[in-house]
Amino acid sequence: MSELSSALANLEEDKVNQLIKQELGPGKDAMGVLTELRKGMDEVGQRYKKGEYFLSELIVSGEIFKEAMKAIEPSLKKGSGGPATKIVIGTVKGDIHNIGKDIVATLLKGAGFDVYDLGIDVPVKAFIDKVVETKATIVGMSGLLTPSFGSMKETVDALKEAGLRDKVKVIIGGGVVTELVKRHTDADAFTDDAMDGIETIKKWAKEKK
Repeated sequence: MSELSSALANLEEDKVNQLIKQELGPGKDAMGVLTELRKGMDEVGQRYKKGEYFLSELIVSGEIFKEAMKAIEPSLKKGSGGPATKIVIGTVKGDIHNIGKDIVATLLKGAGFDVYDLGIDVPVKAFIDKVVETKATIVGMSGLLTPSFGSMKETVDALKEAGLRDKVKVIIGGGVVTELVKRHTDADAFTDDAMDGIETIKKWAKEKK
């Protein structure tokens, strides 16, 4: 790994900021900086899988990455990374929990996805409208309260009614989500672990290409 990738993987925020300033000088490749940041986030994910990192480290790495993205976004040339897989993500209507969703959204951005984060307490129509607007091929719904299961099912049903269900993959997530909930909502996958969810979404993106 490069010095920048290692700094992010080691959660060295000051060092990451310092290296980005150095790397974003005249004639520098901002896309290359983004690639190194993604490698750092991948390493964070690997450490999480191995049990070396925990939820707190995922949150910290996500915050460092978000701040780094703010610094490099003005220097990125639109489209320089090629077309990215689009995903619409949000915490469903009736639920305001956002930590898990925010982690997944940040890690997806780090992996190169085009993420449309609708926030919390998201109505069914907002998911549908954003899928139509962006032509996203993946929908991610989060919820930590059992009433959110109904909202998840309503959203999937609305995708069907809009003629969009066969065009998108749907993943649901949250600590209370199970295989039974997946079947009830007619989602394609479920996860109660951020990194497992990321791997599923990455696999879908590869299959689409």
